[in-house]
Amino acid sequence: MNDWLSQYLQAERTKADRRKCFISYFSADRTEVDRFIESFSDVMIPKAIGVSDRDDFIDSSNSDYVMGKIREKYLGDSSVTILLIGRCTHSRRYIDWELKSTLRRGSYAPNGLLGILLPSMGYQGILPPRFKHNWDSADTQYALYRAYPDSSMTLKGWIEEAYRRRTSRSELIVNSQEMFKYNRQCEVHGVTH
Repeated sequence: MNDWLSQYLQAERTKADRRKCFISYFSADRTEVDRFIESFSDVMIPKAIGVSDRDDFIDSSNSDYVMGKIREKYLGDSSVTILLIGRCTHSRRYIDWELKSTLRRGSYAPNGLLGILLPSMGYQGILPPRFKHNWDSADTQYALYRAYPDSSMTLKGWIEEAYRRRTSRSELIVNSQEMFKYNRQCEVHGVTH
């Protein structure tokens, strides 16, 4: 077989093996988020939206309805949620809602959950409460939490591990906390953005 044909077929197989990943992020981090998506779209099919306070508010006090709408309108057919963590991600209501919907179990499996620090964060960040309840440093919880990946293959491994945890660790999901009604005060800046 020709070398170029072999390389082409390998590239096509790699594309076919990509998981659909919902990218959850705070809009203030959009530049780093776009760079992440551009850098790693070879190992995932990214599903991202421009989440901001200008997006449609799902006006209901029925949490089942709200979570169903988030899954239907935003998470769609993704199987892993990647939470990109910046300085103020922990304080955003839409992040909390997306995480609650990510972890929700019903007639479908929950999404796997992978938290990744954006490069501007270095090796430490403030985690959103719902994410924090589903991760601990002993690696005995549902979510994975990592620094920024050094390669596509590293990220692919993390995505596959998060995907496996959808079924192998779903009993460890903690998702009973009340949903954020409003954005909270950012612990970094001391203000509500």
